[in-house]
Amino acid sequence: MKQHKGMRPQDIVILLKIAALKEKSWMAKELASSLYISASEVSESLNRSRRAMLIAADKKKLMKQNLLDFLEHGLRYVYPAEAGAIQRGMPTAHSAPPLNNFISARESYVWPWAGGEARGQAVEPLHPGVPGACARDPLLYELLALTDALRLGRAREKTEAMDALRQRIL
Repeated sequence: MKQHKGMRPQDIVILLKIAALKEKSWMAKELASSLYISASEVSESLNRSRRAMLIAADKKKLMKQNLLDFLEHGLRYVYPAEAGAIQRGMPTAHSAPPLNNFISARESYVWPWAGGEARGQAVEPLHPGVPGACARDPLLYELLALTDALRLGRAREKTEAMDALRQRIL
């Protein structure tokens, strides 16, 4: 058995993609293609997530409450985010749906991406393929933007983000 060397940022992306699929069946190669992650990395990620008890032993059923607990209490410490220089990209955190509907702020955050039309402070996504994957999947986009609100936000943004994540994942 391989030694568990901890989670990687793309593991969160993969778990949130599974959450976005709701109860639809999926295959690892489909996840890989939709997330711009290799099939072997998806397989390794599912193994890490199983060992971390974020996905069931059969690697098909998401352990939703465990994932939400990790997102709320551990994500910002394990994968902290820092806002960088102003760049063009895809809005994230409170600058993206659904939080941008009721939170207004002076600062704007984006994932740097050539296909983006917004400008804001650059935030490194959890995986380089995130903007492209989110452009094709609106629910995944919401989940990952909410996740960035947990990584970057103030108390109000974090509270709103967790409430929205619970609604979408549970």
